[in-house]
Amino acid sequence: MTTSRRKFIKISALGLGGVAATTTALNMFGASTYLDELVKENVAKNFKRTATYCEVCFWKCAAWTYTDEEGSIKKIIGNDNDPHCYGRLCPRGTGGVGMYNDEDRLKTPLIRTTVDGEETFREASWEEALDLIASKFNGIKEEFGAEALALIKHGAPGKHLEHLYQAFGSDTIAEPAYAQCRGPRETGFNLTFGSWVGSPEPTDIRDTKCLVLIGSHIGENMHNSQVQEMSDAIDNGATIITVDPRLSTAASKSKYWLAIKPATDIALMLSWMHVLINENIYDKEYIEKYATGFNELKDHVSTFSPEWAYGITGIKPEEIRKTAREMADAAPAVIIHPGRHVVWYGDDSQRARAMAILNALLGSWGRRGGFYFKESIKVPEFPAPEYPHPKWGWKEIGAKYPLAQMGITTEVMKCAIPSEDNKYPVKALMVAGTNITKSIPNKKLLEEAMDALDFMVVVDTMPMDVTGYADVVLPECTYLERYDEIRSATNREPSIAIRIPAVAPKYDSKPSWWIAKEIGERMGVGAYFNYTDYKEVIEWQLKELGTSLEEMEKIGVKNFPRKSGSMYLNENGPYEFPTNSGKIELYSNELKNLGFDPLPKYTKHPEPQQGYYRLNYGRAPMHTFSRTANNPNLNDLKDENNLWVNPKVSRILGLKSGQEVWLKNQDDIISTFSIKVRVTERVRWDSVYMVHGFGHQEKKLSRAFGKGINDTELISSVAVDPIMGGTGMRGNFVTILTENPHKNTEI
Repeated sequence: MTTSRRKFIKISALGLGGVAATTTALNMFGASTYLDELVKENVAKNFKRTATYCEVCFWKCAAWTYTDEEGSIKKIIGNDNDPHCYGRLCPRGTGGVGMYNDEDRLKTPLIRTTVDGEETFREASWEEALDLIASKFNGIKEEFGAEALALIKHGAPGKHLEHLYQAFGSDTIAEPAYAQCRGPRETGFNLTFGSWVGSPEPTDIRDTKCLVLIGSHIGENMHNSQVQEMSDAIDNGATIITVDPRLSTAASKSKYWLAIKPATDIALMLSWMHVLINENIYDKEYIEKYATGFNELKDHVSTFSPEWAYGITGIKPEEIRKTAREMADAAPAVIIHPGRHVVWYGDDSQRARAMAILNALLGSWGRRGGFYFKESIKVPEFPAPEYPHPKWGWKEIGAKYPLAQMGITTEVMKCAIPSEDNKYPVKALMVAGTNITKSIPNKKLLEEAMDALDFMVVVDTMPMDVTGYADVVLPECTYLERYDEIRSATNREPSIAIRIPAVAPKYDSKPSWWIAKEIGERMGVGAYFNYTDYKEVIEWQLKELGTSLEEMEKIGVKNFPRKSGSMYLNENGPYEFPTNSGKIELYSNELKNLGFDPLPKYTKHPEPQQGYYRLNYGRAPMHTFSRTANNPNLNDLKDENNLWVNPKVSRILGLKSGQEVWLKNQDDIISTFSIKVRVTERVRWDSVYMVHGFGHQEKKLSRAFGKGINDTELISSVAVDPIMGGTGMRGNFVTILTENPHKNTEI
């Protein structure tokens, strides 16, 4: 590796061909059951089916893959016995076949090289690519220690590669799903109830009488079973309260839409607490029996009246009181939903704490229609030697964030930048299943870190933007072409699901378990991969669980009876929460002892200057982050994002729907591509909104290249949560440019 700048190489220069397929997608809040059954009946008559579970998002719905007589995948349909999907897949799930059929897929290993002074990629055999990786990794391990080898991962491939890393002695591991997504809510709820929220969230939506969504876009983020249960709850007359500066799909289904001023959520929740306590409509019996710290909370919120909150949030006092009373009337069958992507303003653990405390005041934790007690079944670990103990890892790297419970991606990336103060140098990086150029904020930090690395490997199914920075690119096959670990996730009842290859891997792609095993054997840790095929691992684990691969091939999902007791609190007996006190901790001594506020406080956050608007972003039901933007099935449903602009702003700037504009943020960073305006009353005047995951710079992504704007590119101001290290990304502001700022430059 030379010391020159690690240039971004467009894989498109290789001219790497396939067939696109078509599929159908469910409507967001319901679809024709008759149509579902008709499709299933016709498909079952003509095709072979194979058990799988979806990899398009983290919900991992169990499904059946249908192949025709020629061995081509044609349909993916939900497994009726799966509690994650109830037999129905979302648009992403049914569109998963597009991942397999995408002709833009990575097809062969690639190695960075220099031709006539220009850096490019050349095709390589697996043997050459794997030998190079093992040689580089072993060299770095010998000189700097195994800890200098870092992994940033997501999804199923990450699990296999994490095993590889721990086998050769590195725990320098992180994933964006923690520090860039759900970490603060796990911290906030764990501090309060002694339990992570987890995935799927244990929200008893099907029996709820009141669902409160604070920036949680159910229906657009397509948490499958929750969307279906929310639809049923609406039919059953449940009250939906949505707090959002934008009229989201969920807000359009709500009795109350509170168009809150961004960055003021904690003020609203403190005011709701004030109303519940001041009007004596909280669940007194529940709090007296199960909670501690109520008197401190009561004193804390005594001055946070709806009138106080009105001046901060813009929500009228009568609306605050009315919605608080709606919650109390429905209690305990009420849910203040914890959300998923909750890294916003830097005080996000405290924001989650406020949500948890509200749920406690309403008596919803462990109650029907609130939060049930989740349960899963533990899949036994396949026999392997004990991992060596690393000298340092993600815990030491993130030590200044005392309640961090997983690796923090941005802190790991900082360790790749040489400095005298860097005690934990990262010299090589493997990135698997995550396009970090779209998921990790602060492009300048990322580029500086990647430039400083001695070696970088990317494992992916697609030529995502991150592949352009790699020294070696390894083509992973899709989830439809491989065995993977047994799915066991928390739910109302324990269940397992399996993933079996419906077809052989296309092109020269390989499963991640095979990649990990091959690298491991070359690095001298083959004892940790004591199997020829991952099928052997699954067969052994299923036998230990009292079933078999033969049975699971037929049923796909196996449900088990609960062993931990009722899903809900036994009101007649004692219950000890897994907190330090054994009770729900409204006032957190743990936070106090660490030097943090023991109760949530509202802090005023930066606001946009004149002519700038807060950049808000979210999800679309047919896309998962940036990974599906090029999927031929899903791209057909939405091929680019739009910029939502309030009519007041459009009149001032003379904007029209469909007009192309560019964005410049507060640090003078200008979007690479343009975006089309959507003039709508559905967004506040002080904000603009776009769907995340677009604006790809890799031309080989033939459908996604140059379509819309990459919001992450404009997120250069990051407010870090001091409690757990989450990267708050909602404090960036943009101004709208109507003239092309790149007229004289090549993109």
